[in-house]
Amino acid sequence: MSGPAVASALDLAGIFVFAVSGALAAVRQRLDVVGMVVLAGITALGGGIVRDLMIGAVPPAAFTDLGYVLVPLAASALVFFWHPQVTRLFPAVLLFDAAGLGLFCTTGTLKALDHGLSPVHAVLLGVVTAVGGGVLRDVLAGHIPSVLYDRQLYALPALLGAAAVAAADAADLHGGAVTAGAAVMAFAMRVLAMRYGWRAPLPRGVPD
Repeated sequence: MSGPAVASALDLAGIFVFAVSGALAAVRQRLDVVGMVVLAGITALGGGIVRDLMIGAVPPAAFTDLGYVLVPLAASALVFFWHPQVTRLFPAVLLFDAAGLGLFCTTGTLKALDHGLSPVHAVLLGVVTAVGGGVLRDVLAGHIPSVLYDRQLYALPALLGAAAVAAADAADLHGGAVTAGAAVMAFAMRVLAMRYGWRAPLPRGVPD
């Protein structure tokens, strides 16, 4: 649906904003710089690595493209040296996190489609790409429920964005504008969920 260069650029943009989110999680946990780099890398790359393994792309792109290593390191350095200022801008960082969700759910779906997977499998891998790294990060940080079951609708925007990309591909609609539209839709829904407190219901028996 879009050229490899565009898809790669979108992927790296998503990696950067998710790495910032992971590095800030390390700041909140009072981890050292090593812990910060680890959490940033897991948040940014975890979902993509799981996706690539499920696709059968071995080794995953994160282990073959130098940009996938340098971008999380750069994001970690940014937060490490300027985290007091970044922390004061935390609402803006949440917007970056939502942007990462929009980018990753679309690029993950595109990559799965490019490997010949069915639309249903592609949507699943789009969601895995968008939420997988956050799940791993939250589990390591001891935050349960993880971002996968964030009551403020984290996985649902990723699902809708991925589904939009798969539907457009099935309708033979191609191009960066289609991908961008799906990413913006997922981003906007996530922002609205945060802004207006849209909350998913808890399973029966789970205290509110």
